[in-house]
Order: sequence, then structure tokens, then C-alpha cells
Amino acid sequence: MNTTTTTNSATGLQSLSISQRLIAGVLALMLGLTLLVGTGFAGDYRLHNGAHDTRHAMGFPCH
Repeated sequence: MNTTTTTNSATGLQSLSISQRLIAGVLALMLGLTLLVGTGFAGDYRLHNGAHDTRHAMGFPCH
């Protein structure tokens, strides 16, 4: 008798608990906000203008 086993690469994601997923989501949100605010208030005008133009290109109002 032949037995075939298949492995699913997404099973690693299923092993995370809800609290672990929540922690990962909060950390990702904090990192994103840090990058957004950091570029928005950057002292270098090129970095600020790059972020400003990107927000406009994506359709987000910023002022």
C-alpha cells in the first residue's frame, strides 16, 4: 500500500495564535506609522517632498 503525504506551506501560519497575530499586526502598524510620520516631518526637503508626492500619486490628500 502506497501512502502519499502532502505538505502545505501555509500550515506555519495556522499555528500562530490570535494573540501572536495581534502582536504582529500592532508591530507592523507601529512600524508603518513611524515611517509615515518620520518622512512627513523629515528635515531634509527631498525626503519630505518624495513622501508628499507619493501620497498625492496614490490619491491620498495630505493638506
